[in-house]
Amino acid sequence: MHHRSTRAARLTVAGLSVVSLTAVAACGVSASEEEFPSEQIEIIVPWDAGGGTDLGTRQLAAAAEETCGVGMVVSNQTGGAGATGHQAMADAEPDGYTVGTATIEVTILEHLGSADVTPEDLQGVLQFQSATSVVAVPADSPYQTFADLLEAARSGEELRVATNGTGGIWDIAAAQLAEAAGFEWAERVPMDGGPGMVQATLSGDTQVLTPSGAEILAQVESGELRVLAVMGDERMDVYPDAPTLAEEGIDLEAANWFGIVAPDGVPQDRVQALSDCFHEAAQTPEFEEFMDNQGFRIVLQQADDFEAFMDEQYERHGDLTEEIYG
Repeated sequence: MHHRSTRAARLTVAGLSVVSLTAVAACGVSASEEEFPSEQIEIIVPWDAGGGTDLGTRQLAAAAEETCGVGMVVSNQTGGAGATGHQAMADAEPDGYTVGTATIEVTILEHLGSADVTPEDLQGVLQFQSATSVVAVPADSPYQTFADLLEAARSGEELRVATNGTGGIWDIAAAQLAEAAGFEWAERVPMDGGPGMVQATLSGDTQVLTPSGAEILAQVESGELRVLAVMGDERMDVYPDAPTLAEEGIDLEAANWFGIVAPDGVPQDRVQALSDCFHEAAQTPEFEEFMDNQGFRIVLQQADDFEAFMDEQYERHGDLTEEIYG
């Protein structure tokens, strides 16, 4: 465990989107102070409702109501390429009843000077998810294949790509793609997550988007979007016809990761209790089936391992952000 300073103030965020998964604790759970948890837990999500982080969190929370024995409420606190929500997690009361779903951006934002929060302000509870980026276009796009898109981009056509903002992993993915493939975007257009990226592209404001494959599955299945390539080491089961970038001759992979975290200062016995019951939730058949059907990859790391992983990622992304943003 890190020795960190505990923040005194709790961040108040206007315009929260709060969806209660259940209003009461499960039957048979004692409300005594000795028991933890014994009351409703809030999970902060730093991205829009309906995005990949939000969907995975809500499904995990539904399963955790049984395994943790209390109600769960998910609140979307968006803005600043994830900075607002991650700061809210760090500033929460350190009692274990407010946690959050941290994403890879918590290891990036401070390097850019766009947020003060780093993994030092948080305690790992459970990494539960990884999501591979894809390159997608509207279904009626003239670019039928990734090769078509690449040819257009290299020939100087002005292409605008929807991302999740400076320091967001999908913005980094788009920037790395252009660098690796030898072209320049006309503009990387910042949004507050996958739903905004989808809206920008379907409206014609952008021609391309680079979200996780999981968060655009509904639009692909409905015939609104088409995936041209996958930024992973293998093809995705939900997009079997979309090649990897490696198959297209480009050496690049990009993926997000998500995990439950608690603010610094939560007693270690409570962190471990949360880690154990969320870990149990992530292994339920219902959660595993949902993740598989959505194209998410389950990756489980409990408290200490997840915390060490976040620290390593923070060090790694210092060089990466300098390379991309200067």
